[in-house]
Amino acid sequence: MADKAKSGKAANKTPPKSPGDPAKEKSAKRLSLESEGTNEGATAPELSALEEAFRKFAIHGDTRATGKEMHGKNWSKLCKDCQVIDGKNVTITDVDIVFSKIKGKSCRTITFEQFKEALEELSKKRFKDKSNEEAIQEIHKLIEGKAPIISGVTKAISSPTVSRLTDTSKFTGSHKERFDPSGKGKGKAGRVDLVDESGYVPGYKHAGTYDHKVQGGK
Repeated sequence: MADKAKSGKAANKTPPKSPGDPAKEKSAKRLSLESEGTNEGATAPELSALEEAFRKFAIHGDTRATGKEMHGKNWSKLCKDCQVIDGKNVTITDVDIVFSKIKGKSCRTITFEQFKEALEELSKKRFKDKSNEEAIQEIHKLIEGKAPIISGVTKAISSPTVSRLTDTSKFTGSHKERFDPSGKGKGKAGRVDLVDESGYVPGYKHAGTYDHKVQGGK
């Protein structure tokens, strides 16, 4: 029985863990921190003029967009604003066809790499008289450094009704008194009855000439 008890205790006894080398642990930790610091402090690669234009159009009109992918609507706008569409060699239909061809079947957007592929497809139609390399360079020049054109500015409405309501020569009553014959507002004088303290009868043609006559007579 005593032998069994001794063997049981020996079986349950686990060997103690060897203490780690503090110097090695500190070194590993420092390298880890340095690598993290390097990654955080690393400057992002400078974007090319083409990719910068791609990102500007990719985020246009979408506050949630990251600029890494572009959907069909902005792709069409880019082609219009940058004059890739010339109405002769490249049309809006061509642009839509190329977009559908380049993007994945289940995708609704294209990446920058796919964007360059799409431009290569269009360059063959846009610059037919140039080699493939020259055509790609020319179509890139159309886009590099460009940004979306902001449109949709509200224009003044011109209609007989609006013209009638804004024509000061047709105003009557108190509204008429607020403007001079040229249509310029009189300001406070047109809204408040100012007291004439000149001593002349209102509307007198020779108002203000009395002093001159008196001084001339002397």
